Amino acid sequence: MWDTIATFFTDIYDYATSLSDVYWYTFIKYFVKLCASFILTLPLALEREYYSRSLGLRTFPLVAVASCGYVLVSESFIGDNPDAKARVMQGLMTGIGFIGGGAILKQENKIMGAATAVSLWSTGTVGAAVAHNRFEIAVLIALANFVALRVLSPIKEEMDEAGLHSPDAEPPGGESDEE
Repeated sequence: MWDTIATFFTDIYDYATSLSDVYWYTFIKYFVKLCASFILTLPLALEREYYSRSLGLRTFPLVAVASCGYVLVSESFIGDNPDAKARVMQGLMTGIGFIGGGAILKQENKIMGAATAVSLWSTGTVGAAVAHNRFEIAVLIALANFVALRVLSPIKEEMDEAGLHSPDAEPPGGESDEE
């Protein structure tokens, strides 16, 4: 029994001394990046949650943080290899697209959830941009995404109510795609 207790305290001591090996500057830098990707997507997440969308307050920030995290982790072992960086981005785009695809539903002649799916996809880009120190891109994507949903959604709803977005409506000029 005393051996177990001694081992326990020895392990705690070893862990505590290993904390001195942590690169605190790097830790803080990554922490700030992960927090920034979370914060930048929070308004979008709140907007999606407010309108009771299938994905919202938890999903959007987590996708951004995970994207940022994958890029940060991959940088530690791929270095400056552009092909490897491209593969990481490809994997992120594909994976997030797969998650977003689950939000798209078809009911009768109406497709729902496409805006949420695309917003989720661009949220991943926000996280990746933050990881690559491209905060200007992250802010612009987050802002464009939020504005598109908040400003264009009411316009789309008015068009739907006015029948301007009907699947049976003919395009301007009376020409149809069907032959």
